[in-house]
Amino acid sequence: MARKETITIKQILDTAFEMTRADGFQTVTARKVAAKAGCSTQPIFRVYKNMEELWSAVYLKGVEYFHEYYAAFEGTGTAPFSNLGMAYISFARKEKNLFRLLFLTDNPSKKSMYELLNGKTGTVVTEINKAASMGCTNPSLLFMKMWIFIHGAACMSLSGDFDLSDSESLDLLERSYYDFAGRV
Repeated sequence: MARKETITIKQILDTAFEMTRADGFQTVTARKVAAKAGCSTQPIFRVYKNMEELWSAVYLKGVEYFHEYYAAFEGTGTAPFSNLGMAYISFARKEKNLFRLLFLTDNPSKKSMYELLNGKTGTVVTEINKAASMGCTNPSLLFMKMWIFIHGAACMSLSGDFDLSDSESLDLLERSYYDFAGRV
C-alpha cells in the first residue's frame, strides 16, 4: 500500500508565502520550507520541478495578495490616483517584504510595474480615464508623474523616511495631482 501524502501543494506554497511575508523572499529555501512545513524536501520537489518554480508560485501568490489588498482598501480620496497611491503606500508600510518582492526586484512573470498595478480589473486605466473625464489633456503623462511620486513615497516608507500620517499623505497626493494636472 502506498504511503499517504501528508503535505499538499497548497501547504507548501502557503508556507513559502508566509515565510516571504515574515522574513523576506531570500529565506525561502527547500530546507527551510520543509522544516517550517514539517516535512522533508521530497514533497516540495514532488510538486515543483525546482525552487525557481516554487519561487514563481510565491511571486504570483504575492501579486494576487496585492490585488486583494487593493480591492479591500477603503480609499477616501477624490482625486484620480490618490486612492491607488494610498493603497500602494499602505501596502509598503504593512507588507514590507512582499512589497520588496513585487515592486523592487526582478519578477519571474516579466510583467512591468504598470501591468502588475493594472491587474485584472484595469485599476490604472480606470484612474487614467477618471483624470481624462476631469479635463486632463494628457492623463497618461499625469499618471507617470504621479507614479514617480507615489512609488518614491512607498519606497521611503520602507526605511522609515516617509513618516507622514494617512491624512497628511492623502492631502499631499491630492495636492500633487492638482499641481501636476495644471501643468500637463
